[in-house]
Amino acid sequence: MIGNKWVLLGSKLVVGGLFIWAGVLKIIDPLGFGQSIENYRFFPPGLAFIIAIILPWVEVLSGVFLIIGLFRRSSALIISILLLGFIGLVVIAMLRGIDTTCGCFGSLSRKADLSLILMDTGMLFLALNIFFAKRRPV
Repeated sequence: MIGNKWVLLGSKLVVGGLFIWAGVLKIIDPLGFGQSIENYRFFPPGLAFIIAIILPWVEVLSGVFLIIGLFRRSSALIISILLLGFIGLVVIAMLRGIDTTCGCFGSLSRKADLSLILMDTGMLFLALNIFFAKRRPV
């Protein structure tokens, strides 16, 4: 892992900021996000809309806490788990031949494909780097 304080600070700002932005866009349009979740055909319809209400708030709070340094490791762990779930969901959708948008950024979402998996994997690396860091980011 990379322990440089400036890399950790940058990682914290990028990951936290991205999760705040993504969560706010989903909070603005919970029905649209619920439909995006349903499009994966993985969760039952009722559960998809419950997830659409709760998940964006978890993203925003985790992102805020990560940036301000409150519960830094816990926030990085939650974000890492979410990213693993997002990656798994996209992989399952691709294997099942489901052609959908990711739902990541509300109406600004992109296609759920290999490039999204690579982007999420990069974010996962940054989040895990924060989680395992011995020093606290600035």
